[in-house]
Amino acid sequence: MAAAHGFCVLLGPDYAGKSSALFRLRQTAPQWRTVSVDDAYLAPEHALIGRLRREVPAVAGADATAQLDAWSPEFLATLLGTAVVHLRDEVARHTAHGPVVVDSYYYKILAKCRLAGVRENPMFAWWRSFPQPVRVLRLEVPPRTTWRRCGAGAALNSLEHYGEKPDWEGFRRYQSDLDKIMREETDGLPVTVVPAQDNPADTAAALQEALAHEFR
Repeated sequence: MAAAHGFCVLLGPDYAGKSSALFRLRQTAPQWRTVSVDDAYLAPEHALIGRLRREVPAVAGADATAQLDAWSPEFLATLLGTAVVHLRDEVARHTAHGPVVVDSYYYKILAKCRLAGVRENPMFAWWRSFPQPVRVLRLEVPPRTTWRRCGAGAALNSLEHYGEKPDWEGFRRYQSDLDKIMREETDGLPVTVVPAQDNPADTAAALQEALAHEFR
């Protein structure tokens, strides 16, 4: 493989189906090492990452864009930063053995920090100094589809929508802004667009095709 020690980043909106597609890819194409902060990918010694990730929306409060009474936006970013550093470490560990696909890397977390009120700070510059992927694979799924997948807001947390309570307009605007920032953060990197698929198996197949082209 020409890029045996490279990695690709899988990006997309909330409820785009990244986790399901990665899990399917992990089962059907083990030659692509997959990295994520989802519980299924965390070793027992890294379980703390999953617990922190689940607690972050509660720390952010009912409305992540509102003034935080108990925590500063920078504290919120510090908690999320544990996942960022873990992803960096896992990418470095796995690329020693072959090509890697990583879920979102720091791009999505940085975007959510900015939407939660964290302005440019030294931590962002540090994240941006991390090794960059050879390609970004961007899942493009229409907001109406992701809205349906989240149960019309029933499954949302405060870092996935605007407003105190989830509704279509708050979700649509948040996801639009999230997409804009992620595109800004990946500007200049090679990007392959993976159109929306009907199921995880088809999405995983499309990802595998894109990866095979990159790592041929």
